[in-house]
Amino acid sequence: MKAKVKRHAGVHGPSHKTAAGRSVLRDLFSAEEAAALEIRSTLLQGLESWLASSKLTQMRAAEALGVTQARISDIKRGKINAFSLDLLIRLAARAGLQPTLRLAA
Repeated sequence: MKAKVKRHAGVHGPSHKTAAGRSVLRDLFSAEEAAALEIRSTLLQGLESWLASSKLTQMRAAEALGVTQARISDIKRGKINAFSLDLLIRLAARAGLQPTLRLAA
């Protein structure tokens, strides 16, 4: 006969939860790294949205942004580590997304 394993309700791992409105990146990285990743993520998501709404093929999108088709594929797959912040800003500007930065204290 198999012994029953007693489980505590709701206990599945660490009890830490990220506060509402706060990025999980702030829990995983230093403040500086999290800030850079959040900005890169926002730019990458904007580019992904632009690609989806533009209905351009990857080749046409690559021509429009001045990159290779492989780079467009990286954007579509969300490969954040394949892009520097500088390149994401330039690509967003080329796409007409008007990237801006706002600082808060």
